[in-house]
Amino acid sequence: MNKDWLEKDFYALLGVSKDATADEIKKKYRKLARELHPDKNPDNPKAEAKFKEVSEAYDVLSDPEKHREYDEARAMFASGGFGPGGYGAGAPGGGSYNVNMDDVFGGQGGDFSDLLGGIFNRGRSGSRTPQPRRGGDLETELTLSFDDALDGVTVPLSLRTEGACDTCHGTGATPGTSARTCPNCNGQGQVARNAGGFAFPETCGACQGRGRIIDSPCATCRGNGSTMKTRTVQVRLPAGVKDETQIRVAGKGTPGERGGPAGDLFVNVHVTPHALFTRKGDNITFTVPVTFSEATLGSQITVPTPRHGNVTLRIPAGTTTGKTFRVKGKGIQRKDGKQGDLLVTIEVAVPQKLSDEARTALETYATLTADHDPRRDLIAMAGQ
Repeated sequence: MNKDWLEKDFYALLGVSKDATADEIKKKYRKLARELHPDKNPDNPKAEAKFKEVSEAYDVLSDPEKHREYDEARAMFASGGFGPGGYGAGAPGGGSYNVNMDDVFGGQGGDFSDLLGGIFNRGRSGSRTPQPRRGGDLETELTLSFDDALDGVTVPLSLRTEGACDTCHGTGATPGTSARTCPNCNGQGQVARNAGGFAFPETCGACQGRGRIIDSPCATCRGNGSTMKTRTVQVRLPAGVKDETQIRVAGKGTPGERGGPAGDLFVNVHVTPHALFTRKGDNITFTVPVTFSEATLGSQITVPTPRHGNVTLRIPAGTTTGKTFRVKGKGIQRKDGKQGDLLVTIEVAVPQKLSDEARTALETYATLTADHDPRRDLIAMAGQ
C-alpha cells in the first residue's frame, strides 16, 4: 500500500466500474495494453507513461488481496473520512459525526493501530520493512500456421519491457557512486502523519517512497534503475494447440523488485485457417469432389492429408454425396500421444458443360434407367 492507492483511481484508469468482474477487468486491460504497448507506440512517452499506469492498475485490481486492501484504504480515507479530532462521516443536511476512536475501541487504541497496520502492511510499532515484490504479468499475441499448430513449435518472441538498466545495473546511481539511506524516513519509504490525535503512514516526500536518495542519478535511466529493453523469450507451443488458446510461461514477465520473483508471460495464440482442412475436436475434416461415374461405378482416388502427405481412398460403387470416410491416425495429436483421424466427406461434382458425345451418352443412360425414380415415394410420405 502506498500513497498512489489513495491518489489514483485504478478503476477509472482501466475504464471499468467498481463492481466489475475479474474477467471484465482482464479484458479491458488486454485491450488497453495492446493499444498502448511501446512496440505499437515507439518514441511516444505519453503512451509509455499511460501503459505503465494501466499496468499498475491491473497489477492491483487483478490480485484479490491487493484489490481488497485498495478498496478498504480508499473507502477509509475518501471524502475526508479521517479528519481532525476523529472519524468524520458525512451526515444528512451537511452535518458530521465526530467519533472518538478510544470510545469505539473501548480505550484500546492499539486495536485501531492494528487495523491500520493490516491495511498498510505495518506492525503496531509503525515500522515498515520493504518487502520483495513480484513482477507484473505480460501478455502478447502470436499467430501460428495450421501445420505448426498441428505438430507444435518453439517460437522466439521479442518482448519490449522494463528491465534493469545496463549502465547502473538497476541501482539508479551513476557508476562508481551509490544511493544513501533516506534520513527523512530512515529507509522505510513512508513517514507517519498526525491526523486528529493518531498517525497514519504516507509516502515519504524526500525519497518518493524508495527509502533511499540518489545524489548522482544514472544518466541512462535518470535514477529509475530500469529502462525499456528488448529481450527474446523461447516459447514452446504444444502439438494440437487450438485457436484462441492462452499459454502461460512462468517467470517470463516483468522482473520482480527487491529480490521478488518475476511475473508470468501469457501468450494468446491465434491459428491461421487452412485453405482445405478444418479442425473438429481431435479430428481434421475436409470435403473431396468426385465425378458422377466415380461415385456410381466405384473407384480409388488419391487425397491429401495434413503434414503434406497423401493417401489412397477406396470409393465403393453407389457412393452418394455426404458419405464420410475415416482415415485413421491422420488427425490431431492428443495429450496421451495418440492421433485423431482424418474425416473425408464425398461431394459428387456435377459438370457444368458437356460435349455432344457426353450429352448423348447421358441421355441414353437416362432412358435405360427411366424405371428408377428416387422420388417415387415422396408424395405418399408427405401424406398427400
